[in-house]
Amino acid sequence: MKANHKIAAVVVGSFVLALGAASVLHAQAKPPAYVFAEINVKDQDGYTKDYLPKVQAHIKEFGGKYLGGGFNNAVGLSGAPPANRVVLLQFPDMDSAKAFSDKDSPDQKDVGSKYASFHTMAFPGVEPK
Repeated sequence: MKANHKIAAVVVGSFVLALGAASVLHAQAKPPAYVFAEINVKDQDGYTKDYLPKVQAHIKEFGGKYLGGGFNNAVGLSGAPPANRVVLLQFPDMDSAKAFSDKDSPDQKDVGSKYASFHTMAFPGVEPK
């Protein structure tokens, strides 16, 4: 076998192996997960000073990112906008989103419920096409 044919065979073989490995890795990737929360703040000062710094650190601990939200800035596209604060978070996957919620310390939940009530839900993202 000539040297050029050997080099071509190695290049083609490497390319095929790389494609196979990429498809296996892609198939194993989990889609991101999103957490939507509607928050009825009862004590704005305590919520801002006592609760927010703790929950923001907790979100980061589980790989979460704040994507958007706030109070009185949601626009109702179909029906009235929510009357409460809304928040949208992104996590690397559903397991991380569930762990974020499940690993809330009792102390943190007590602090949060002292200043606000929460309605939260998690849902998986989809692979962009």
